[in-house]
Amino acid sequence: MNQGNEKARLMKMIEELSFALDDTRLFLDTHPDNQEALMYFERTMHLRNRAVKEYTMKYGPISQYDVNLSCGWTWNDCPLPWNGGM
Repeated sequence: MNQGNEKARLMKMIEELSFALDDTRLFLDTHPDNQEALMYFERTMHLRNRAVKEYTMKYGPISQYDVNLSCGWTWNDCPLPWNGGM
């Protein structure tokens, strides 16, 4: 798989997991004791965090919160997501 396809695949996965987390969070707002939803949220958050970490290591930060400060402020080094740097 070429780098562009892998990069797009990872970003799509992050977007889908983020949507699932947002949707589950809304459900948990009205059902805070639902254990199944809590477990789903935890598993999904773990998967999203892993995907963001992998994406960040390979292609750079998705948000300013993902910048590796040991290398300095690298947020502007890559094309930003809204400038086609997905």
